[in-house]
Amino acid sequence: MLGVVLREPIGVVSIITPWNFPFLIVSQKLPFALAAGCTAVVKPSEMTSASTFVLGDILMQAGLPAGVVNILAGLGADVGAPMVSHPLVEMVSFTGSTRVGKMTMASAAQSLKKVSMELGGKNGQIVFPDADLEAAADAAVFGGFFNAGECCNAGSRLIVHEAIADDFLSTVKALTARVTVGDPLDDQTKVGAMISSDHLKKVAGYVSAAEGDGSQVYSGGKQLASNVGQYLDPTIIRGVTEEMAIAREEVFGPVLSVLTFESIEKALHIANNTPYGLSAGVWSASIDTCMSVARGVRSGTVWVNTFMEGYPELPFGGYKQSGLGRELGKRAVEDYTEEKTIQFHRGLRTGWWVG
Repeated sequence: MLGVVLREPIGVVSIITPWNFPFLIVSQKLPFALAAGCTAVVKPSEMTSASTFVLGDILMQAGLPAGVVNILAGLGADVGAPMVSHPLVEMVSFTGSTRVGKMTMASAAQSLKKVSMELGGKNGQIVFPDADLEAAADAAVFGGFFNAGECCNAGSRLIVHEAIADDFLSTVKALTARVTVGDPLDDQTKVGAMISSDHLKKVAGYVSAAEGDGSQVYSGGKQLASNVGQYLDPTIIRGVTEEMAIAREEVFGPVLSVLTFESIEKALHIANNTPYGLSAGVWSASIDTCMSVARGVRSGTVWVNTFMEGYPELPFGGYKQSGLGRELGKRAVEDYTEEKTIQFHRGLRTGWWVG
C-alpha cells in the first residue's frame, strides 16, 4: 500500500474583520487563504471599510482573477449573517468581540462550517522587582494606551509586585502625563480619537463603575472636549481587585487597571483569573521567573521583557474565550485547507471478503 496525504483548499471562506486595525487584520487572513487556494468574501466593519476597498483596488491592479476576492460593506445583520450561514461557505474567519464571536460560531455550527476566531483579551503585564523598571514602565504605558486602548492585545492590566508598586506607578504616571492626546494625523500624537461617542460612553462607564466599587482614578479619567472626535485622557485605575468588572472584562479603551501581588503564584492566579487568554507579558531579570510565568499563564502569546511585538512567522491566537485557531505562520495557511488521504494498492488484491 502507498498512502499519500494531500492538502486541498477548503473552498469559499467568509472573512469578517473589525473596525480597529482594518487593513492589518484583513492582511493577517486574506493572503493565507489565497495561498491555500481558497476564494474569499470579505466584510469589513461598516465603520472602517475604506481601506479594505483600497486593498480590493490593489488586488485588481495586481491581476487577481475576478471573483477570487469579493468585498461587501454593510451591517452585520444584513451582510455578515448571510456570509456565515450560506451553504456554499465552507469556513468563517472572524475577528471581533467575544460576544459577536459566540453568535457567529453558533450560526456556523448549523452547517458545521470550520471557524477561526480571534476575539477579546484582558492581557496582563506582570512586573517583578528585579526587572528593568524603566523599560517596563514605558511598555506599561504603551500596552495600556497604544491605539487608544482599542486593541485586543492591549496590556490593560498592570500586575505589579507590591514591594515596588508605589515607586513604579509613580514612574508610569509621569510617563503617562507625557503622552500626547489629539489629532491622529499629527506625528506627535500618541493617543488619537476613539471610534464613536457610544464607545466612549461605554469605556467611561467602566471607569465610573470601578470608582463605585472602591478603586481610585490615579491618573487621567477625563473626557476631552473636541469638535473633531471623541477623546479620553489616558487613565490609570488603582485599588483594583480581581472580581471587579474592570479587571475581568475587555474595556477596549485607554484605561490601565493596576493590581498587585506578593508571590509568583499570586501573580499567575491574577493573570489567569479572566475568561480571556490572548496575551501576557512578564518583566524580570530572572530566566527562571520568566519561564515559570510564560509556562503558567494561559495565553496564546507571552512577551518576555518586551510587549506587543509581532512577526508574521509566529502564530497568533488565544486560549479560552479569546478564540479558536491561529493566524500567521505556517499554521495559518494550513487552517484554510482540508487534509485528504489517498491510498493506492499495488499488485493483486488478496484477502477477499466474499470468497
